[in-house]
Amino acid sequence: MTRILGISGSLRRDSHNTSLLRAAAEAAGPDVKIELYDGLKEIPPYDEDDDVEPRPASVVQLTSAIAEADAVLFATPEYNTSIPGQLKNAIDWISRPVATNALRNKPVVVVGASTGAFGAVWAQAELRKVLAALGARVLDFELPVPHAHTRFDESGLTDEETGARLAEALETLVAEIRLREGVQAVA
Repeated sequence: MTRILGISGSLRRDSHNTSLLRAAAEAAGPDVKIELYDGLKEIPPYDEDDDVEPRPASVVQLTSAIAEADAVLFATPEYNTSIPGQLKNAIDWISRPVATNALRNKPVVVVGASTGAFGAVWAQAELRKVLAALGARVLDFELPVPHAHTRFDESGLTDEETGARLAEALETLVAEIRLREGVQAVA
């Protein structure tokens, strides 16, 4: 079973980005399980003075969830042309220690939805940059979902094109995981 952790950068109850991750979970094949992480709100502000053992329980939970997953699927909204602060804060916690952080060499795909015309493309680019700096294996896949409020209803994703692109995102992640498994088996 392939395990993918879905992390939404939005804290909002009716978040389009969380809905995007739910749609991905529904699109996943029978051999892929997508677990949605929902503890972003509990992560305290990063302060190096507080980065001591034991770490905050919410940080340990996120770190463990990432470490146990085969890959991570991030869905981010765009706040002021960048990454939401709470998501960046969580990544700052995860980035320590840099050489052995839970995202190092972990395959990741970044997607995003917004009610605007650009589908959070700038936030996605910023998030890819941050994740690459941590050593994550950021895959070359883009999925901006503009006008997100027109693509979902109370039952979920209604846009077939977005659904097909989500399925491609999952295929991209699974292919990378299989490639890594093959390389590790040979080594």
